Amino acid sequence: MTTRLEVTKTYKLFINGQFPRTESGRSISIPSTSDGVFAHTCHASRKDLRDAVVAARAAQDAWQRRAAYNRGQILYRLAEMLEGKKQEFAEAIDAAGGASTAPKHSKKSKSPPARRSPRPARPTSSDEVAASIDRLVAFAGWADKFQQVLGSNNPVSGPYYNYSSPEPTGVVAVVAPPRELPLLALISLIAPPLCAGNTIVALACESNPIPACILGEVAATSDVPPGVINLLTGLHAELIPHIAGHRDIDAVHAANLPDDQARALREGAAENVKRVTVRALAPADWLNNDLCASPWWIERFVEIKTIWHPAGA
Repeated sequence: MTTRLEVTKTYKLFINGQFPRTESGRSISIPSTSDGVFAHTCHASRKDLRDAVVAARAAQDAWQRRAAYNRGQILYRLAEMLEGKKQEFAEAIDAAGGASTAPKHSKKSKSPPARRSPRPARPTSSDEVAASIDRLVAFAGWADKFQQVLGSNNPVSGPYYNYSSPEPTGVVAVVAPPRELPLLALISLIAPPLCAGNTIVALACESNPIPACILGEVAATSDVPPGVINLLTGLHAELIPHIAGHRDIDAVHAANLPDDQARALREGAAENVKRVTVRALAPADWLNNDLCASPWWIERFVEIKTIWHPAGA
């Protein structure tokens, strides 16, 4: 009788279209909901963050210059590839303590928790994956349309036209919520700046980074050019100060961070003038397309260029 050997997978980082190991040599064990270890992930360092930013900066100009319609096609292809792995994503969300896992009360507390309004229901893992696919498709559609919403033809008095057009900010750092919705929240934070022509350096959900690691495998086998999406796994408290202080990161998109980490990002912006957006959303809010698939989520990651053009008599 032979015994089947089960090897616990170690997920790598995703930088510049490749899967390097962290230069620090460290790893993080992701516990399984059924006891034991579900997988290992790389414990990214400051050097890994710098490498990801260098890759994102090198890819940004070519990504920006692509036709907006083509960026939409690539995002749609990413959604198609994600759908092909929807079962793997759902299993990763559930097995490592995912979307359907309710928060637990501390056993040390002898008094019942204070009365409060009921929490919105958390989506199941299947709902989360389906919503992630829909979110990518929504922003694929916005890629060649948000310019009409955010741009304008300005009324001026004179023999010229004056119009404003949105252009991408550059390199955007994304910080996923540390505890909830490891796939949907990450996709929702990545897609708006991505469809506008920005490149991404994303820090995955801290409690369950596995869906982000699988997303790297999806991006590598889709049409996303190397360096456009870069995914790191590691400790938020360790990497957020370096994100805040990095002078080649132009904007930050984050959600549901602890107060001290959100404050660190904003204080870094005061020193190097990056645009910081830290959102606060309940679990059910991430499913709201009117809220999370709005073109106004793109507005924070574009700069408005105003052009004056002479008009004929």
